[in-house]
Amino acid sequence: METAEEAEIVSRVLQGDKEAYIILINAYKKPVFNLAYRLTGNYHEAEDLAQDTFVKAYAKLKYFNPQKSFFTWMYSLSLNIIRNHLKKKKRAKFLEIDNNSAAESSSPERSMIELQEIELLQRCFNRLPVDVREIIALKYYQGLSFESIADIYGISLSAAKMRVYRGLEKLKALMK
Repeated sequence: METAEEAEIVSRVLQGDKEAYIILINAYKKPVFNLAYRLTGNYHEAEDLAQDTFVKAYAKLKYFNPQKSFFTWMYSLSLNIIRNHLKKKKRAKFLEIDNNSAAESSSPERSMIELQEIELLQRCFNRLPVDVREIIALKYYQGLSFESIADIYGISLSAAKMRVYRGLEKLKALMK
């Protein structure tokens, strides 16, 4: 969705058109849910966090700057909600092992190796600080551009690239 279109929909919502908000929910419910799921590893928690995000976004919509992307504003809000949730839970299970990908491999030995590699990655990834996991998840699991990540965090493009690079370096070091 284009920024101008988002701004027009937000304007309609602020003028009392509650039905217009459904357009934004439908456009962004999947990416918000996916982010929450990647950072919690729990389907039900992710559903609740996504719902919380949309409720809080609606309540804070008057603070949205229509010259910015609603998507990045929503992601920033979602990240804050997820962070608070993870702090309360004091745990951050991040990745779900995809047993199907290992099962589709060409041999039982290869399947076992792939599964062990995925489990190692998961364990190491879970040991990273939450802020490092967030930025790696945004880039590699959510597929966001460095520009979008920079907007979400309110940092420069080069700072976003550097944070992702440093996060990957930390993950690499843990995997050794």
